[in-house]
Amino acid sequence: MKPKALLLILFTTLTTGAVAKDYTVISPNGQLVITIHADQQWLKWEVKHGATEVLSPSEIGLNGAFQKMNGKVTKNTAVISNRQYRVEFRADNDAAAYRIHVLDKNAVTIQNETAEFNFADDYNAFIPYVNDNRGGERYCFSFESYYDEQPLSKMFADSLAINPLAVRLPQGKLAVIADMGAIDYPGMFLVKNGTHELKAAFAPYPTAEEIGGFSRLNLVPTARANYIAKDVKGALPWRIVLVTEQDKQLLAANLPQRYGPQCQLTDTSWIRPGKVAWDWWNATMLTGVPFRAGMNTDTYRYYIDFAAKNHLEYIIIDEGWSTDESLRSELNPDIDLLSLLPYAEKKGVGIILWSSWRNCIHHTEDDFKYYASLGVKGFKVDFFDRDDQVVMRSAWQIADCAARNHLLLDFHGYRPTGIQVAYPNIVNFEGVKGLENSKWEPRVGDGPLHDQPRYDVSIPYLRQLVGPLDYTPGAMTNATRAEFFGNNDHPMSQGTRAHQVAMYILFDAPLQMLADAPTKYEREQPTTDFISQIPTVFDEVIGIDGQLGEYAVIAKRKGMTWYVAAMTNWTARDITIDLSMLSEGSHQAEVFADGVNADRDANDYTKTTQTVKQGDTLKVHLAPGGGFSMIIR
Repeated sequence: MKPKALLLILFTTLTTGAVAKDYTVISPNGQLVITIHADQQWLKWEVKHGATEVLSPSEIGLNGAFQKMNGKVTKNTAVISNRQYRVEFRADNDAAAYRIHVLDKNAVTIQNETAEFNFADDYNAFIPYVNDNRGGERYCFSFESYYDEQPLSKMFADSLAINPLAVRLPQGKLAVIADMGAIDYPGMFLVKNGTHELKAAFAPYPTAEEIGGFSRLNLVPTARANYIAKDVKGALPWRIVLVTEQDKQLLAANLPQRYGPQCQLTDTSWIRPGKVAWDWWNATMLTGVPFRAGMNTDTYRYYIDFAAKNHLEYIIIDEGWSTDESLRSELNPDIDLLSLLPYAEKKGVGIILWSSWRNCIHHTEDDFKYYASLGVKGFKVDFFDRDDQVVMRSAWQIADCAARNHLLLDFHGYRPTGIQVAYPNIVNFEGVKGLENSKWEPRVGDGPLHDQPRYDVSIPYLRQLVGPLDYTPGAMTNATRAEFFGNNDHPMSQGTRAHQVAMYILFDAPLQMLADAPTKYEREQPTTDFISQIPTVFDEVIGIDGQLGEYAVIAKRKGMTWYVAAMTNWTARDITIDLSMLSEGSHQAEVFADGVNADRDANDYTKTTQTVKQGDTLKVHLAPGGGFSMIIR
């Protein structure tokens, strides 16, 4: 869904006593209406979609109330301003949004920002709560959350939630709250603010920090200021409420391209997306090889050979090649990078290296320049685990340095807010409960504690709205709910093989991992051959069908080839896939689907070919935790 020109109507209402001014912004299709109330002491907005009240009057403020605001109409915007601030409002067909601009010539300190999201009733919501804090610090978190599904009134009053957060409105509509464009400014948390009201919360500026957190890989704040940002100029992030009539609309709603910052690079031709053979999830557990597998040169030569044979662009050498304190000294003597890099280059495979954020920021300029000169293609930067102003500024600086050295980046412990639009060399983000969680997932009663397949068909609607996700799919050992158990060195996935394969189409990831061991993929070569054909970036995306938390069906086009995928939660279901997007004539389709016994053995699948044409409707059965994929040429 692309934003269109805005239809703007401005009017003024005089009230008894003080003057109150109301301004209305209407979307191009006339369905979404923003009403802005500018009193002498405060600024509020409310949002309607057709006859549905999305937001009741909700306050907007910075460093206290906005005072003496006046409105005017400029091209495609409604602007409310005074001498200090300007607030820009946008009404797209599917979204209401605003952002605040600081007009002061001198940089200012922001004590607090008020952003309310007040709903008319006690609607059900998908809430990703903050949990597993690093070092016990409230705002230090990996941004990985399952969704608690509960009424707004039942939200935990003492808990932070991250965004996007979804609220189910009447008539089956959804309202999704998100922020976009946080650059030199903290990200937006959400907290309960009444019976069915939410408000923004922001990490205060850190004034002291210490090494700590998970395996002492973090920098954990030990003191924070009484303000959230300093030295602020210009535009603050967008505050967005996305409104859809059908859940499937979210599958193609690209918020970063619509609300993200300007691209900072004049040349992006060197940025090469692709698939990656990854070591950490499979514990470098190669079998049937004549050497001891592990973090050593022979193992990574094998990964490189596997990548080359299966047309994968990269391998990653994850944690353990360097120390936690330096990227240049006391490197792992068992890994000979100086021989691996030219070997990989000769095979047409790039090498990406892992680093913690804490280690990466010591000597970023020198380290990036050095490794780029050796032929390293990028860095996976892990354990940011914060989004206060210091870290958001740091992420921008790392991205800029990497771009100048033609290095790709994969940010972990970081929730995207559009930085990838400014620096498209940031090809992936984690901030998701990905496949790694299966390694330690406990069993409770007759199955795993967490419902991973339900989560898998929630994130395409929510987490994926704000940027690509490094879920790291590709498990070759697949389990039904009854059979699943966590196993660190021999991990498996919840759901079927076809469910895993469908992720390569459904999940956005320009740098897409193959998480299992090369020797497993070689034993499962038909599956590997199918995955290896799937690109990691696409030219067009269509949300075909689905419901948040239940199932998702999507089609993506690359050139003249269409890639169609479907996934379900633990509920088996029969779906119909509409192929009206195809061009005229007959097309050959390669299909990867659940086998007839996939409900009993999740590894069971079928791989077939068939002829399809424009306008066909396919009847597809999805097993519990199942999936379906189709490559149409």
